[in-house]
Amino acid sequence: MIHGFIFDLDGTLVDTLGDIATGMNSFLQSKALPVHPTEDYRRMVGKGLLHLITEAVPQAHKHEAKDWFPAVLAIFEALGAGSSIPYPGVKETLGKLASLRIPMSVVSNKPDPVTAQVVAQLFPSIPFALVRGGLDGVPVKPHPAGAVEAAKAMRLEPAYCGFLGDSDVDMETALAAGMIPLGAAWGFRTRDELKEAGASMLLNSIQEILGLVVCQET
Repeated sequence: MIHGFIFDLDGTLVDTLGDIATGMNSFLQSKALPVHPTEDYRRMVGKGLLHLITEAVPQAHKHEAKDWFPAVLAIFEALGAGSSIPYPGVKETLGKLASLRIPMSVVSNKPDPVTAQVVAQLFPSIPFALVRGGLDGVPVKPHPAGAVEAAKAMRLEPAYCGFLGDSDVDMETALAAGMIPLGAAWGFRTRDELKEAGASMLLNSIQEILGLVVCQET
């Protein structure tokens, strides 16, 4: 039985695709580089900001991605939550879990300051034990470090944690950390990707996680 949940952010709790496209395209425009349709960013996100930059810029400029990281980060820090909104039922479900005293954390590959901004703006009343994004010098998902840190913050053994995410990276993270991989079928990636990456269960809505815990309401 699951005693606590770790959530991915983009594509799991929040539909950020439009803002990701807006932010990255604004940088590309500033460099007179071609922009991408919003839908193209579905395949570029999930592995951190440096990977996003590398994927978005033309081949001839990929060697400059690391140098451009600070400028792109500044764009997303200024954007914050922007026009992003939680997926249907997310706020209500997180509120219900909080009322049941179910420990929760957020572990994202989005840069840590931006992750903190988005969570604070969209979920100000949710008592997450840990909100962690990508940090310099710390390996991003699918490395299990962030997930294991979240389990410690929730005072749970990894085996009792459900890791809910929308990509192969999240499923691989859960398995590497010894957690239960839960696929968010409403997110940026496909059901097939989640299955192939080892999801133990595919959820069609976040409300379904309420059936995975047993506790007394307080």
